[in-house]
Amino acid sequence: MRIVFLLFALITPLTAQDSSIQQVLQQQQAAWNHRDLEGFMSGYWNSPELTFFSTTKTSGWQATLARYQKTYQGEGKEMGRLEFSDLQIEQLAPGAAFVRGNWKLILSDGKTPHGFFTLVFRKFPDGWKIVHDHTSSEQ
Repeated sequence: MRIVFLLFALITPLTAQDSSIQQVLQQQQAAWNHRDLEGFMSGYWNSPELTFFSTTKTSGWQATLARYQKTYQGEGKEMGRLEFSDLQIEQLAPGAAFVRGNWKLILSDGKTPHGFFTLVFRKFPDGWKIVHDHTSSEQ
């Protein structure tokens, strides 16, 4: 009985962590789909030390927001409908996690740009935040 309790105690925090991180990603997805980039960015660490790698390296929360605005909210741009899938969450240490997954945008013209992402999350007093994002595109 003690072993069962110990196993439950060890598994429960991981499940709670996974759930909290999934909630951040669900909130980001919902914000994106409501064309709310500021809400989407609330999942990121609001710091000059945030890093975002894609076709270029972007450093800082404000620069990352500006990149998203230029790419998806400029004249003639469309944000589309965002979907995340195949999430794999791994605890790296207490208060740190690594997340892999797929992203896809569904655009009004029928195109579906998509790709992979890897995220590093850190737990702060106000919750889990992305501190590093590496996103690739398979267009």
